Amino acid sequence: MNPLLSHLQPYPFERLRQLFAGVTPPAGYGAISLGMGEPRHPTPQFIKDAISSNLAGLASYPATAGEPALREAFTQWVERRYALTLDAATQVLPVNGSREALFAFAQTVIDPTGGQAMVVCPNPFYQIYEGATLLAGATPYYAASDPARNFAVDWNAVPEAVWQRTQLLFVCSPGNPTGAVMPLGEWKKLFELSDRFGFVIASDECYSEIYFRDEPPLGGLEAAAKLGRSDFRNLVSFTSLSKRSNVPGLRSGFVAGDAALIKSFLLYRTYHGSAMSPVIQAASIAAWGDEQHVVENRTRYRKKFAQVTPLLAGVMDVALPDAGFYLWAKVPEALGMDDAEFARALLAQYNVTVLPGSYLAREAQGSNPGAQRVRMALVADVQECVEAALRIVQFIQSRTA
Repeated sequence: MNPLLSHLQPYPFERLRQLFAGVTPPAGYGAISLGMGEPRHPTPQFIKDAISSNLAGLASYPATAGEPALREAFTQWVERRYALTLDAATQVLPVNGSREALFAFAQTVIDPTGGQAMVVCPNPFYQIYEGATLLAGATPYYAASDPARNFAVDWNAVPEAVWQRTQLLFVCSPGNPTGAVMPLGEWKKLFELSDRFGFVIASDECYSEIYFRDEPPLGGLEAAAKLGRSDFRNLVSFTSLSKRSNVPGLRSGFVAGDAALIKSFLLYRTYHGSAMSPVIQAASIAAWGDEQHVVENRTRYRKKFAQVTPLLAGVMDVALPDAGFYLWAKVPEALGMDDAEFARALLAQYNVTVLPGSYLAREAQGSNPGAQRVRMALVADVQECVEAALRIVQFIQSRTA
């Protein structure tokens, strides 16, 4: 067996299952899960229709690079969304969801020779960054974050000795779990570091189309263009239809950026066997070409957060995020329990599931930045999310009265 597999840590939802072992939720409270970030709004009918009307594609092997029409759909969306012009032949590739692509990209980029390779990632973070790093034979470095600035990463605190060994940097904007969006100044800092030390930046942007401000989140390629880096050197952005179009089961997204990196990634994927089904390609073309369903989806989230956030803010330290569909809430000190104890007691008393924040982070620089926080995914309908919030309020009030 690959000895690197032994370095992998249990996934957060496996840890949650273990945490909840032996808990019997009370009768009279239907189960409400805010634990998993799985979109639960209805899949648009036109996407379903695109699947059913293109089933003949099952009879053909797909090309790893995707059909020209699919790559054109990617570049057209990028032009509408970010006012950028990309080469459909060299600067984009289809992927089977951003999770698959993030993992595979690390295997493409990292050179483990000599055992010195490092990968920098935010902390808290999406655990695929860590797993991809470990299985590529590199060492993860968990960058410190500042709770006072919505857990923005303190890039200046990363030692130069770490940057000298860094081959890949994972960033996530809008962030999971905080929902924070990286400003242009932060991108400028990262590009300067990349130029100085030669590492590649992988920008995870799967939450980019769910936002609460008037202005949509800044993307990595957009930031590069604004800073005069139109060749997107050492930068690849990852995006997906899962959250944008409510199709997590479609497993469809694309990567875009540095043509040299895209060329190497295509070579890896050709051998990896990760070509997208022609049926999924047809549905993806339809999804990327329509914005009305995205606007409607975003409106649903805005209405939901507008009702739920004030309820929880009355008893917890929590605020509307910049983007995404998570609330990153602090467990009240008056409860006298940590985030895992909070999650277990909440399930036992009110049958509501939340994810302990410490499960989404690692002990680094002397602390776990997710400790005493919980992540709540507002993915259900409005009524269910409001009911969950009311139960959480009751739970906290019953223990602090």
